[in-house]
Amino acid sequence: MSPALSVTSRTASAAPARLAWLDALRGLGALAVVGEHLCTWAMPWLRPTAFNLGVYGVLVFFLVSGYIIPASLERHGDVRAFWIGRFFRLYPLYLAMIVLVLVLAWWIPVRAEVPRDLSSVAAHATMLMDAVGTAGVLNTMWTLSYEMVFYLLAAALFTVGVRDRWGLLPGLFAVLGLVAGLAMIAPPLSGGWLSWVTFGLFAVGLACVVSGWGRTVAACALGVMALALVLLSSRVPWFGAAILAVMFAGTAVHRWERGAGPLWPVAATGLLVAALPLWARNAGWWWVQPKVWGLTILLAVLTFAAAMACRSRTLPAALTWLGTISYSLYLVHLPLLLILMRVVGELRGAPAAAQLGAGVLFLALLLPLSWLSHRCIELPMQLVGRRLVKGRDRPSAGRAGAPPAPAGGGRRPRG
Repeated sequence: MSPALSVTSRTASAAPARLAWLDALRGLGALAVVGEHLCTWAMPWLRPTAFNLGVYGVLVFFLVSGYIIPASLERHGDVRAFWIGRFFRLYPLYLAMIVLVLVLAWWIPVRAEVPRDLSSVAAHATMLMDAVGTAGVLNTMWTLSYEMVFYLLAAALFTVGVRDRWGLLPGLFAVLGLVAGLAMIAPPLSGGWLSWVTFGLFAVGLACVVSGWGRTVAACALGVMALALVLLSSRVPWFGAAILAVMFAGTAVHRWERGAGPLWPVAATGLLVAALPLWARNAGWWWVQPKVWGLTILLAVLTFAAAMACRSRTLPAALTWLGTISYSLYLVHLPLLLILMRVVGELRGAPAAAQLGAGVLFLALLLPLSWLSHRCIELPMQLVGRRLVKGRDRPSAGRAGAPPAPAGGGRRPRG
């Protein structure tokens, strides 16, 4: 066994069993997104229309991120380690998928919505494509924009010591979504210059946060930038604010579970977010029609609650395994699906046996490919990030007469 796999195996075996329910939720969320795209292509008769399966999966993911990320930051107390860990957790596979899409562009053209200029490079470099109003080379990448926005906001709040003991942040973002929905049909800011300005602020700000030079000011500036992008330039501002409300609702649930906050703001937030399409001026998609959107949110909330209720029980190993490879599953499935669509062709009018066969073939290829990308790209690069964090912490801890490291320094945040 390689050193990377050995270290990872020890780390996984040492992880508290109580986190297995989060892996199960990630696995379920990833399967839902895969199922939405697979059914749309090969088995339209299996695709639900009473709710949106893909958005359901994404909302489950967002609730998990909201639950674990701020808690991880507070538990480990090291914002520098957090950002190094996030970079080596997210970017290697993300960049690999971008390279794959570009390599295949001669055969499978890049989406027409993606700008054909260098502003697209700047937008992808920050992962903030949706927040600056542009498109990712894979349409699943829009969710990463809001993950990044949430990280920037959570890190800023952590740095200045805001813990939201009353659970007001979810409601605040839901209200911002209501205001944005009532006031805007389109975002007020647009253009390639946004990608470049965001890239510059993002690069300089994170460099300051990681190096420690002006860390608090830089973290706050990045948080303000992220919020401004969602409200002023994201592709659908009210929807972006609603996503943040959902993520901070996950944070409020974690605080309630620990006895550090009330639960009623989460319920109020859920009701307001579910009602946003009733007032939003830009809500014409089928899956944000009030009944569909409301049911999608309700199912995501019930799924999260059910998994949380089972957190002390042994969960299906297959589901937790899917959760372990969920990031690979999420990013790998669409390139593979695009390749199969090019090879096999349109299947919506094909016999059911052919559709089912294509679905089985897709899953038979996807699962081992996702496992390989997790083992060969994700895990080794995560190990590099951990070593980098430990390497930077070790000299100050081991040097004679050196001041003690900050609380939590060098410990690895999970999530």
